[in-house]
Amino acid sequence: MQFAAIIIGVLAVWRLTHLLQAEDGPWNLLFRLRRMAGAGFWGQLLDCFYCLSLWVSLPATLLLAESVREGVLLWLGLSGGAILLERMMARAVVYAEDPVNLGKEHDDAMLR
Repeated sequence: MQFAAIIIGVLAVWRLTHLLQAEDGPWNLLFRLRRMAGAGFWGQLLDCFYCLSLWVSLPATLLLAESVREGVLLWLGLSGGAILLERMMARAVVYAEDPVNLGKEHDDAMLR
């Protein structure tokens, strides 16, 4: 298996998973798909990037793998690569202090 095929596979899995999980798509089609899926199994699957990446990486694995042993490792690797990309692309959470109470001690506040 070529290294370029693995990289392209990871990018394709990330793109499709991100499209299904986080984007509205043209004419809000994917938003409507997620809304129709509801709160059942399919709705929960479309809400979880980690879970969805496993299922999206399965067809990519079937296209790229040359043996069963390679397929199992590639399946998990493509999903893991997509998850790493998603975590790298996620926006950082900003922590802000309350400017009114900045520097004041509170008895009920947790120590940092």
